[in-house]
Amino acid sequence: MAKVIPFKAVRPTRAIVGLVAARPYQSYTVDERESRMDYNPFSFLHIVNPGYKYDQVITGEDRYKLVKNRYLEFKEDGIFVQDKKPSFYVYKIVNRHGQKFSGIIAATSAEDYENDVIKKHEDTLAKREETFKTYLKTVGFNAEPVLLTYPDNAIISEIIKETQKSYAEFEFTMTYRDTHYLWKLDDENTIAVIQKEFEKMNTIYIADGHHRSASSYLLYADEKANNPNHNGSEAYNFFMSYLIPESELVIHEFNRLVKDLNGLSKEEFLIQLDALYRIENRGIMPYSPSKPHHFSMYLDGEFYSLYLRKTSYEFNTALDQLDAQLLYETILQPVLGIHDLRNDNRIEYVNGRHEMITIKSSVDSGEFMVGFGMCPTTVEQMKQIADEGLKMPPKSTYILPKLRSGITVYEF
Repeated sequence: MAKVIPFKAVRPTRAIVGLVAARPYQSYTVDERESRMDYNPFSFLHIVNPGYKYDQVITGEDRYKLVKNRYLEFKEDGIFVQDKKPSFYVYKIVNRHGQKFSGIIAATSAEDYENDVIKKHEDTLAKREETFKTYLKTVGFNAEPVLLTYPDNAIISEIIKETQKSYAEFEFTMTYRDTHYLWKLDDENTIAVIQKEFEKMNTIYIADGHHRSASSYLLYADEKANNPNHNGSEAYNFFMSYLIPESELVIHEFNRLVKDLNGLSKEEFLIQLDALYRIENRGIMPYSPSKPHHFSMYLDGEFYSLYLRKTSYEFNTALDQLDAQLLYETILQPVLGIHDLRNDNRIEYVNGRHEMITIKSSVDSGEFMVGFGMCPTTVEQMKQIADEGLKMPPKSTYILPKLRSGITVYEF
């Protein structure tokens, strides 16, 4: 049973929330970050990049301490204000393509993460987990929710729908033309109904935010071990999440670009692929695959379709069925010699919101030798892999919605 609780969010005022909200720090170029910080004193980027104030690059725990200072200054200046009652927050995003996402921002249980009630489908890096745990311990807040998904639930959906009929506390549009809405839900009876429905769920799934949830769990484990009076109600037992129904989750693929053919000529490369794939030359017009286990490939100015010869490959687990894993097992590792998908600088990834023409442009530029396109992973595949305790290769999914930092903050 999933434990989901309301909390007293620290939030920007309605007048400036659109100025405060920011994309994740790493998603900006240096020029973008500096431009926003030069002209927007309210941006959450001022909190997470505190060295900007001193025109210095500050790293490690010195940076974390300054992050906390900037955050406290935002509170002192009235930019952030904490709600007086524990609440759930109904949150809606409508992106530039007209896709709509509606769910609930709440605090979810680190113990559920430990007990696999909250399930994972991606590997995390231990060093990154520890680094972010130290960050959380120093700053004392979550500012970007983990994206979780749950089986569609008629009762929760009806509550969300009814809540959205009232006047939104927040309504603002970002420069990416995504419009965001937030409603505070603090009625105790309604909160109890929502909690009861989540308690009926044996499993909910991490869609995006594996490192953030893992680091929050490590923080919980440390605090629990060092607190002789631990009782399970402390704020560190939970982390902030945005929970949306499975039907509203959108998954795009990550396509692959490789810089060389591992010493093979074009002809030698195609002959090696022929052992496992039926290959058809599709010419110069962009081609995208339409079925699982089929790939598109752009090489030397032409597109190809690759159809797996199923008699040559065994499907034993849910992971074997995943196209990102299949491409790795049959081409990237044995033919192109790419063994470490996280760290090999010969491979790069392009999310599937970009069309195959992006693959073509990257190869035609000479920076890459070959590009591969695939079909997106399904929600069911993601769940099945998590249920079997398996982990996807890195960059297997590009999941929407993408969340902003600084709209709701969870303190611990």
